[in-house]
Amino acid sequence: MKVSSTQSEPIIWDVVVIGGGPAGMMAAGRAAERGAKVLLLEKNDSLGKKLLITGGGRCNVTNAEFDTRKLLQKFKDNDKYLFSAFSQWSVQETLDFFHLKKMETKVEKEQRVFPITNSAQSVWSVLVEYIKEHTVTVLSHSTVTDLILSEDTKTIAGVKLKNKKEIHARSVVLATGGISRPETGSTGDGYTWLKKIGHTVIEPEPSLVPIAIKDTWVKRVAGLALPNAKITLFQNGVKQDMKKGKMLFTHVGLSGPVILNMSKDIGELLKYGEVVISLDILPELDPGALNTKLQEIFRSEHNNKKFKNALSGLVPSSLAPIIVELSGIDSEIQCNSITREQRVNLIQLLKNIPLQVDHLLGEEKAIITSGGVVLDEVDFKTMCSRLFPNLYLIGDILNIDRPSGGYSLQLCWTTGYVAGNSI
Repeated sequence: MKVSSTQSEPIIWDVVVIGGGPAGMMAAGRAAERGAKVLLLEKNDSLGKKLLITGGGRCNVTNAEFDTRKLLQKFKDNDKYLFSAFSQWSVQETLDFFHLKKMETKVEKEQRVFPITNSAQSVWSVLVEYIKEHTVTVLSHSTVTDLILSEDTKTIAGVKLKNKKEIHARSVVLATGGISRPETGSTGDGYTWLKKIGHTVIEPEPSLVPIAIKDTWVKRVAGLALPNAKITLFQNGVKQDMKKGKMLFTHVGLSGPVILNMSKDIGELLKYGEVVISLDILPELDPGALNTKLQEIFRSEHNNKKFKNALSGLVPSSLAPIIVELSGIDSEIQCNSITREQRVNLIQLLKNIPLQVDHLLGEEKAIITSGGVVLDEVDFKTMCSRLFPNLYLIGDILNIDRPSGGYSLQLCWTTGYVAGNSI
């Protein structure tokens, strides 16, 4: 791999890849592995900036669902488009790729796959070594401003750079991403170029994004993770959705996989009025079992203790004082003095903590964005544009919704490989 900030390329490259994220690096590496002369253009000073912060810096590489049809069900109505690409490169191929390059992995809850090192740097290193091994040339600090059409306007002739220079190529791969985390370089430039040359682009908006909560007490438990919370959405008293999974309190609200995966629906509901989250912090206990548990705590183990000190064994210690406050029960009362009515109300609270949604955070906090090129305009056997036979569209540039859990990176590995393998 040659890394430079100056243009020193031949007149025409076999392949120019725009965007040095996971999809772009995979495409560049595979095309070069097959013998193409490849130039990778990156606007930042280094590759893979967003990759290094995914999964809280741990990098959820993929999801260990090896049945491709089951895997694609997570992509909702897009599965019919994706099957061709995923039949060429799916989860097993992804894991084989990283394992053969000495990066061990582990499977965690919800089949999420992480590097054994718990570090996104391990994933980054594999990709950088891959493009280096196959002599991909990298130009950093290279901001593309437009695509160049051929004289007959039927193909892409190359790209224009911010410094006014032009780079010509036989094929161009667009891996510029969406608009999430713009500080990493994802600023939606690719959408502008594609619309200009006639592609249809669904306007992007943040997806898989944390939410802000009006209830101020959440700030006091920022950083607390609930490994198996039950989240139910209500609007006008009517249940709208329910999911279980890991949830995280933040300084402004809620995050974590279960919240991220509901965020798009929450955003839609907010257009029509207030949204209330009912949080069940003990979904493994039904009301009857929880009642028995509380009776044990109040009447035996802690019968002489004050209520404020009794819940720490049942709920996370940082959340216990919040529950005491929300319950309305005197914190100084002895447990053996708590009435049946108070206990019933406490059960109701533990199973239904109300949280009023304020708003979704913006693209600066989004994991991915929805929107992008409509899928009918892409040939998923090759990832080639149906409008321009030498333009390839991969990764977040595509209008594909998917949940949290390794599916976004798997989309990058799959579409990147198929494009690089098809050119």
